This record gives sequence, structure tokens and C-alpha cells, in this order.
Amino acid sequence: MRAAVYRRFGGPDVVSVEEVPRPEPGPGDVLVRVHASTVSRADHRARSRDVPRGLGLLAAAGIGAFRPSRRVLGMDVAGTVEAVGADVRALAVGDEVIAMLGGRFGGHAEYVVVPADGAIALKPRSMGFEDAVTVVFGGYTARGFFNRTTVGPGTRVLVNGAAGAVGTAAVQLAHAAGAVVTAVCRASDAALVTRLGADLVIDYATTDFAAEGASYDVVVDCVGNAGYERARVVLEPGGALLLVVADLVGLLLAPVRARRAGITIVTSPDAGAADLEAVAALADDGAYVAVSDRTFDHADVREEHAYVDEGHKKGNVVLRLAADQPGWSWTRMPR
Repeated sequence: MRAAVYRRFGGPDVVSVEEVPRPEPGPGDVLVRVHASTVSRADHRARSRDVPRGLGLLAAAGIGAFRPSRRVLGMDVAGTVEAVGADVRALAVGDEVIAMLGGRFGGHAEYVVVPADGAIALKPRSMGFEDAVTVVFGGYTARGFFNRTTVGPGTRVLVNGAAGAVGTAAVQLAHAAGAVVTAVCRASDAALVTRLGADLVIDYATTDFAAEGASYDVVVDCVGNAGYERARVVLEPGGALLLVVADLVGLLLAPVRARRAGITIVTSPDAGAADLEAVAALADDGAYVAVSDRTFDHADVREEHAYVDEGHKKGNVVLRLAADQPGWSWTRMPR
């Protein structure tokens, strides 16, 4: 099979499409033929080792110290079940699925093995594969963080970094729950996040949300610059700070700071297959839409990494793996 492989850390040029052995599913696994994945900020961090301050050693344990331990990136996939292990009952060959691979990576290949009891679910019926994959990374992560607090009708939620993959998902999920959503993003992204359900938009280039005098029940930091010191000023007593991105100090001091301030600080999501199913159901109900900035073909994966490295993508950047399309070849396809 073909896969986008990297054998050393660095810029987009370290990634190349190569022929590699196709994985085989174990008794409790499914083999998924991948139609689409995304290149996320997590892929950028793994490839470049651009991790939050203090997390270098921890990151090395997951992605490798001197060279990548997992040579195929890609945290999410949408595709078709190609084969199932002997012990798998819930899924069958031909099922169209979405899956969150997380730190196992592997999504930037034509085939990937996914544990049947992992974060895998039937894809939204209303979406094609390239749209369906956009609900995975952001939807899974945002819902996993929201699972660790309470978001419902009237909850005041601020989403910092509202135009990214997790941010656009957080805005949609909070809006679907009936929350009052304030989105922090660039002015050029205001129309996007408003369409997704934001009630108020703050342009971070001209306004500091921490100096506005407003207060919130939940603050979601998807960027890493709205941690405890800034968020505590605007959080209501008993509120929740959801740190999607945090450095080592923020992670280590979270329990102490939470007790001192009388708030909840969440540094990791609690999510699984049920959360993918829930987001897929919202999509089929029209309450969650695909947010895709650009779509690249597998052969153009370096260009896609370079685009993500710029740091200004809106929502998701989709990687199309189209090996099952008639007439498809490893040359650039027209967009």
C-alpha cells in the first residue's frame, strides 16, 4: 500500500509517499481502507517536534527521541471496513466508518488497523468521506473535554482559537447544547464561527477577552495562550477551564490552581466511540457541519503539511486518499 512516511523530524520535506507493507488485523481489529484523513496541528507537532514548553521529554516517549517511532502520521480516518478479525461482531466488511487513532497515528496510509473496541463508529449517513473525516479530530476532542464539565442551556462558554479544528467543533457542540458561545479568533474568521453558532465574536488582534469585564462558566483554550493566569479573571466561581493545549507548568499545577481558585481545570479529554457516534448523529440531524479549509491529494502531502505549518487554517485540512477511484493515479489530481 501507499503511505505518507517520515523517517526524521523536521519540515514538510521530510514526508514522502512510499510503498509499505499493508497491515493485517488481529482477532479484535478491523482493517479500514482509508478514503480520507486530515493533517492536524497534532501531526505538525509530531513531525516537527514543536511541542508546548517543557513537554519535550514526554513527547519523545510517544513519538520518538531521535527518530520517529511511528512513521505514518494521521490521527483520524474515514473509510470502509475491508476486513474484520475473528472476534469482531459489531462491524462488518463494507461498513463505512470514522475512527480516531490518536497517538497511534497511521491515518495517512491507504489502509489502517483499528481496534474494534476503540474510537470507531459508523460515519454520518449524510456526509461523504471527505466531509465525515472533519468531524473526527475536533469533534472527538471537544466532546471529550466537555464530558468533564457541564455545558447546557444558558451556559456561558468562551472558545479561544474558535476557528481551528477543535475550536470549530467546540463552538458547534456548545451551541447544540444550548450554550451562549463567545468565539475568540481573527476578524476574518468571524463570519465562519457565527454561522457555526457563536453569539459573540472577539477579534484577538484588537481585543483582550480577559479585559472585557465579561464572565464565563467555561473557557476552552484551543491555542495555549489562555491558560490559568488569563482565564481565572473571567471564570465564574465553580467554572471550568478546559486546556486543550497546555505546557508542562500548566499540567503540573492544574490540581493546585483548581483548588485555590475554586474552579475545575481539565487537561485531557474523556472520549470514546460513543462520542464519535454522538457527533455523527448531530451531523445527520443538521446540528454539526463539516468545516474544511482545503483538500489535498495524497501525492501532495508535503504541500498540505506546509499549509498547516502556517498556523492559520480554518477548521480541518483534508487529505484525500483516493486509491479506490477509477482512473486514479499518483499524479496531481485536479481540484
